[in-house]
Amino acid sequence: MQTTSFVKIEIAEQIAVITINNPPVNALSAEVFEELELIINEIEKSQDIRVAIVTGAGEKAFVAGADIKQFLDLDYTSGIVLVKSGQEVFRKISKMKFPVICAVNGYAFGGGCELALACDIRIASENAQFGLPETGLGIIPGYGGTQRLARLVGIGKAKELILTGRTITAREAEKIGLVQKTVQREQIMHEAKDMANLIIKKGPIATEKAKTAIDSGIQVSLAEGLELEVELFGQLCETEDKNEGARSFLDKRKPVFTGK
Repeated sequence: MQTTSFVKIEIAEQIAVITINNPPVNALSAEVFEELELIINEIEKSQDIRVAIVTGAGEKAFVAGADIKQFLDLDYTSGIVLVKSGQEVFRKISKMKFPVICAVNGYAFGGGCELALACDIRIASENAQFGLPETGLGIIPGYGGTQRLARLVGIGKAKELILTGRTITAREAEKIGLVQKTVQREQIMHEAKDMANLIIKKGPIATEKAKTAIDSGIQVSLAEGLELEVELFGQLCETEDKNEGARSFLDKRKPVFTGK
């Protein structure tokens, strides 16, 4: 797969590493969004990828927000076009059939924080910082921040962070549930790949269905979510992987899943 100018892609051992590379702070320009969407569309078709890892080039910034200069010329219509296009890219990330781990290796502000929120699991380096400072610019988070943050950390904490625009450390982000794990700076990609490899060892159809059950179930009532869980469980019972998982457990050996 060809690497584009602002987004790098490396695929090895069923893991796709996507790196935002737009110095000095990996800002989400229109070009970055365009290339990111192109790569997402391509890897979604792959049968060889089991996990994706999203990170930023360098150690200072993961993604330090959008290109602020573009806001000066926005009006009602162009503002809506801007955020809808960004939301669509992040929606595609959140809906990918395989898990997406975000390795936050520095500042994750504005759109960068929203990109992290669109991923399934977030690991942060100790120097990482998170923030949604948009209200200080006279706007609001527009790439899903008001919705995903509230669902992840609760309404009260989301309001505090968005209304104040306060920046928080990786440790505080972990404490409130925004981040699942904080590690030393030099260990972040090692940790992300270790987690990816743990996922790869599980049944591929099962991990896909589990992600669907969680993401879709949280949007509906508990009763509807439980019905969805029942349906997906039933579908898995028709797979060869289900039989292989049970047999390998009884035989005291590692399973060999085929995704069938």
